[in-house]
Amino acid sequence: MTFQSDSYDRPLARAAEHARAWLDSVAERPVGPRATATELLAGFGGPLPLEPSPPEDVVDLLAALAEPGLMAMQSSRFFGWVIGGTLPAALGADWLVSAWDQNAGMRFATPAVVAAEEAAAAWVLDLLGLPAGADVGFVTGAMMANFTCLAAARGAVLSRVGWDVGHDGMTGSPRIHVLVGAERHETIDLALRYLGLGSPQSVAVDDQGRISVEALAESLEALDPGAPVIVCLQAGNVHSGAFDPFEAAIDVAHRHGAWVHIDGAFGLWAAAAPSLRHLATGLAGADSWTTDAHKTLNVPYDCGIAIVADPVAMRSTFGAHASYLIADTSGPGDPFEKVPEYSRRARGVPVWAALRSLGRSGVANLVDGLARNARAMADGIAGISGAKVINDVVYTQVCVRFGDDARTRAVTARLLADGTVWMSGSRWRGEDVLRISVSNWATDATEVNRSVDAVRRAVEATGG
Repeated sequence: MTFQSDSYDRPLARAAEHARAWLDSVAERPVGPRATATELLAGFGGPLPLEPSPPEDVVDLLAALAEPGLMAMQSSRFFGWVIGGTLPAALGADWLVSAWDQNAGMRFATPAVVAAEEAAAAWVLDLLGLPAGADVGFVTGAMMANFTCLAAARGAVLSRVGWDVGHDGMTGSPRIHVLVGAERHETIDLALRYLGLGSPQSVAVDDQGRISVEALAESLEALDPGAPVIVCLQAGNVHSGAFDPFEAAIDVAHRHGAWVHIDGAFGLWAAAAPSLRHLATGLAGADSWTTDAHKTLNVPYDCGIAIVADPVAMRSTFGAHASYLIADTSGPGDPFEKVPEYSRRARGVPVWAALRSLGRSGVANLVDGLARNARAMADGIAGISGAKVINDVVYTQVCVRFGDDARTRAVTARLLADGTVWMSGSRWRGEDVLRISVSNWATDATEVNRSVDAVRRAVEATGG
């Protein structure tokens, strides 16, 4: 295989044709995949061919093999988990990121993509009302964003009691107490496990999953004075969409010397919409924040954002020096000092494209529209006999019960089999629920009505 000036022409042309065909199909195709991974492996696997294949043939084969196993996550009727669609400008930028193939770790080596990411970071801080001097790192998703922020928190709270975790490690260190709401997302627990901090202490929450400030204060007061403490709050409960009372919770946490981290994987963006900003009151007073651009902002996978108010805490955790790295001393440091990666794709560039495309008003309208559609979805489903919306729909999440657990599971299974929508089942507060996450920029009133009709059919088909 030898390089020629037109080596990329045919495979890229075929990839573009398949991409357009896929995007054209999303509006009407069944949302769920039609084949399992085990079934698809027969086509993808087998012995590795002995001889090379033309690149365009490989692209054609990949598209054909994958098609029945693709989930239409860009569909305006996909409401599973919390996954956004793909804004056109962000998708175009993501294609360029792959074509440019820049390692976004060093400012000196890849100045174009680093500049775009730095601009995007400044826009994110501005839109969310966070401190302008905060450090922003682009990672794979909320899981790694939580890890990144909590790693910085670990180093900072230990430093306050005279322990250098970077030099001395965790063995023999003072115990870090981590307090979390009883309904935090599992990625918080995973990040703490990866960091060697063990299981956190759960704090009581209300019926919507919001942390109790009184219970938090009691838990903090029970600790030894001066002990290192991290408090994790939440912007957007994964079931109810509820937001913790940030102002009061951050105040009591800081009075006890705690580092406050906010997991805002999808909810942090409420701060960018005037109609929803009240949910985020006091949020800027925390020490670190997590969000996922491939959720509410609707950029392609993958793009988590880790934000730390104190750059020293972040860079003392992730900064490194090697003789072969060329530092750019003219700017704010290298991207690899803010994330647990030396090498990564320029995942912040699609964020730049999404924000540049939307503008301030477009971001506000996007977030407000998602919440408005969630309320419309809840109102429509509430009118179906036997359906009960069990959360206060304050943001983009809707949880529904259909009588008992068995019936709720049956309706959920019927919905998935029908294929018109994808709404994932879950379990909240000891009960099975149908969980709806409205996260796609393309969902409109017509698709909301179509989705409500699909729920109605599932209820009727299961004996409602």
